[in-house]
Amino acid sequence: MTSFDTSPQLNAWRALLALAVVFVMLATTGWTALRHQRHPAPLQASLSAWENGRVAGHRLPDPQSAPTRLARFFASLTEGQRAGLAHRYPLAVGNMNGAPVELRYLANRIALGQARRAERERLHDDRLTASGRHQAGRRMNRLEALMRPERHILAFNPAGSGRVAEVFGDLRTAERVSVVVPGVDTDLLTFQRTHRKYAAPAGMAESLYAAEHDADPTVRTAVIAWADYTAPGGLGMDAATAMRAEDGAVRLASLLHALPGRAPVSLFCHSYGSVVCGVAARTLPERVADIAVAGSPGMRVEKASQLRTGARVWAMRDADDWIQDVPHLEFGGLGHGADPVAAGFGARVLSAREARGHAGYFEPGTDSLRNFAEIGVGAYRAVSCARENDTCRANLSGTTAIGRA
Repeated sequence: MTSFDTSPQLNAWRALLALAVVFVMLATTGWTALRHQRHPAPLQASLSAWENGRVAGHRLPDPQSAPTRLARFFASLTEGQRAGLAHRYPLAVGNMNGAPVELRYLANRIALGQARRAERERLHDDRLTASGRHQAGRRMNRLEALMRPERHILAFNPAGSGRVAEVFGDLRTAERVSVVVPGVDTDLLTFQRTHRKYAAPAGMAESLYAAEHDADPTVRTAVIAWADYTAPGGLGMDAATAMRAEDGAVRLASLLHALPGRAPVSLFCHSYGSVVCGVAARTLPERVADIAVAGSPGMRVEKASQLRTGARVWAMRDADDWIQDVPHLEFGGLGHGADPVAAGFGARVLSAREARGHAGYFEPGTDSLRNFAEIGVGAYRAVSCARENDTCRANLSGTTAIGRA
């Protein structure tokens, strides 16, 4: 998530919160309907083709079927039949909860190649402005990076600004699974960065994966950089409301219900990503053991108990994070509720010492990353609380790395 200057950000948030009446006027049926008409055309085209397709003379199942049914369908096919479906319907298969993860990796590699060819054509299209061709070149470079042999892309959608999810580690054999849920300004182009690497979703997940190995090399882990929702762009109206979070919450819950195996899952939700996790909390599967938020503007509730989840709720905030000055309230649909690090909220408040402002929670060598890693491997008693004699380690029965402590 991009770091911004403090004063303009706070002024923008306060102005938005003061304009609740304007928001209500904007949120008419016509306005919201227009917003929701932005369908991801390439993915929809692939799904439509799938709906009319066949394999071995039989119609293909509804792509919106329960993940368990889709898993049974793919298990009934030969390896060649599965690969054939991935080549014919790459975006459909690559984003299909219930499809085997290795097949999704294959399908998304094919879809990335198709998207790269489309961007190459745009790059040389004289009808585009110089700016448009430059953008096409940037997207083409990002797609090429995602296609590298060592990358495991679990979801990909080229529509709009683009959505991506990437896996670090082996989901099939993992004993613990972590999911990084990023905040605003997350899209195809910002999914990874060279400068300020650990402020981007791929860098966050890679850093967490390495830190988990350092925390306990005996625990097999997998980390998902989950940028598979349409995040708000900047700190405008979308960032001040739950509209993007509500769609993201549905997508996040769908992914988690379809993950292979039974390994416990920990969510690490940064900034607006914590709004997504808060909205999703009550719909998450029981295997979600932890919801940890960092730099949160709120989780759309006043108390952690209102999240209606059996997961442990953790929160942290760096002392230099500008988000602390954002009004933690909700009025007329604007704002995201109480501060998760406040004593009255009821979260387990962790140390974030040495984190580097709002975007620096996953920087190697920080207390914030170490705490995330201890949670990720299930070593709950090893976490550092924000305050001495705090209760963030209360009622934790042990340091077991497998299952709920």
